[in-house]
Amino acid sequence: MAPQLTARGAATRARIVESAAEQVLAGGVGGTSLDDIRADTETSKSQLFHYFPGGKSELVGAIASFQADRVLAAQEPYLSRLATWDDWQEWRDAVLAHYGSQPHWGCPIGALANELIGTDPERAAEVTAHMERWRGLLEAGVTRLRDAGELSPNADPRALSLAVFASLQGGLLLTATAESIEPLEAALDGALSMLRAA
Repeated sequence: MAPQLTARGAATRARIVESAAEQVLAGGVGGTSLDDIRADTETSKSQLFHYFPGGKSELVGAIASFQADRVLAAQEPYLSRLATWDDWQEWRDAVLAHYGSQPHWGCPIGALANELIGTDPERAAEVTAHMERWRGLLEAGVTRLRDAGELSPNADPRALSLAVFASLQGGLLLTATAESIEPLEAALDGALSMLRAA
């Protein structure tokens, strides 16, 4: 656990996390050392361990939280209020706008989870929890659609949200390999068509 921080200390910690997040996004957790992060943020080793007593693993956890908050915030206010087809279309547009504007392709949360599963299972579980929170917001939206009579009464919100989320993550993976937003757009359009068919 990081110590209680002054406003200035909290700002320094946030700056380190944001800078480290960009480095990890570009080079992966394994390809980014604490020395790389110290050099980029102009912090000493003692400073870095002051803010992250648990070392690199703790910093990676902070990066995961930072990326999750950033990704989810980019989908608001639509993600939290998904209740109509217009809301879902606006959410789709917000997702495309966010990922289309990023310097790196793909999902930073998914990329972290994939890398950590084999090297740091405890941190991987934390990252997976961020992804489950995201999927849960989609499930709440599907539930609202069903309750409003826009879906069959027998529609399964969990199964449908998993299908939408899998399409989203698959589209993001292909955006990374193709370096194009087109696969994500196709995946989201397919997911919404599937949802309408339900």
